Formats: sequence, C-alpha cells, structure tokens
Amino acid sequence: MEELLNIFIKAIFIENMVFAYFLGMCSYLAISKTVETSVGMGGAVVFVLGITVPINFLLETEVLQEGALTWIDEIFKDVDLLFLSFIMFIAVIASMVQLVEMIIEKFSPALYGSLGLFLPLIAVNCAILGSSLFMQERAYANITEATVFGLGSGFGFFLAIVGLAAIREKIRYSNVPAPLRGLGITYIITGLMGIAFMSFMGIEL
Repeated sequence: MEELLNIFIKAIFIENMVFAYFLGMCSYLAISKTVETSVGMGGAVVFVLGITVPINFLLETEVLQEGALTWIDEIFKDVDLLFLSFIMFIAVIASMVQLVEMIIEKFSPALYGSLGLFLPLIAVNCAILGSSLFMQERAYANITEATVFGLGSGFGFFLAIVGLAAIREKIRYSNVPAPLRGLGITYIITGLMGIAFMSFMGIEL
C-alpha cells in the first residue's frame, strides 16, 4: 500500500506531466481560461489516463513483449512485438478519447461546446501518450501500480490546469501591463507554478 501511495504522490507533485516534463502544454494553455472548462478537461484527462495506462500495460505484458504470447502456444515464445508499442498505444488512447467525447456530448452539451476542438485533441495530447511510455519505461510490477500511476498523472494534470485557470480568472481584475496581457502573463504564471512544484522534489518517499 505504501508503494502505491508513493507512486500516486510522485505522479501528482514530483513527476507532474506539465511542470516536470512540459507535456500537454497546448491544451493546458488553451483551455485554462476558465475554471469550469478546466475542470471538464482535467476530468476527461483523469478518466482517459485511468483507463488507457492499465490497458496499455496489459497490452504490453500480455501481447507485445518477447515471449508474451506463450499463453497461446509455445511456438510464439520468440515473438517480440514491442516495435508496435507506439501505434498500439495510440489506438487504445484514440478509442478511449472517442468514448469520453461521446459521453460528454451526451450528458453535458455546454461543456462539450466549451472544450470545442481540444476534446478530440486529447488523443494526440503528448501527456496521455507520455504516461503510457513512462509506464513502459519504468516497468511497473503489476496492473495496480500502472493504474495508480495513470490516475496520479491525470490528477497532476487536473491540479495544474485548474490551478492556472483559477489564477487567470483572478488576474482579469488586476492591472497587468498591456504587453503581458493574455499569454504573456500566463507563461510567467506557469513558470512560477513550475518552480513551486519543484519544491516537492525534496520530499523523501
């Protein structure tokens, strides 16, 4: 249990996809104009990562790795399909994003309209694919660890985008110098938030 908690906390704060690896910056900057749309986008990312990372873990361990297909027959013991990892991971992610898009369109048309083009673009969000590739690189011992890592990465993105949106809503009433209004001040805030999250690296887990 302690190991799972360590993976979860590290994925949110220490190895945050936005502030530690600068992944998913396009949707992070574009959607974070209001808290409402940021919560919707963050929730969608948590959902997609919570499903795709464990599915991709099973796909890798049960199908793609060398010798993984021995459950079919011993003649496949030398088959190595890891070269298909990228395309298979992307296929799983695209399928899950399509599912999320249909659910949001059905139950929250207003949120669907607010997210606009960026909802289907979750499929090509580098933070989503990055999580599956980090899962592959770190070789988690079981599907539970992979799932916890996926959920932690999603909550890390959620925290980052909602935090930035809340700040951007507040600074609308601030006297920001004209040259820095819009994306200028957003980049500065993002940098400061990144520095703040760096302080979590001192935590011993």
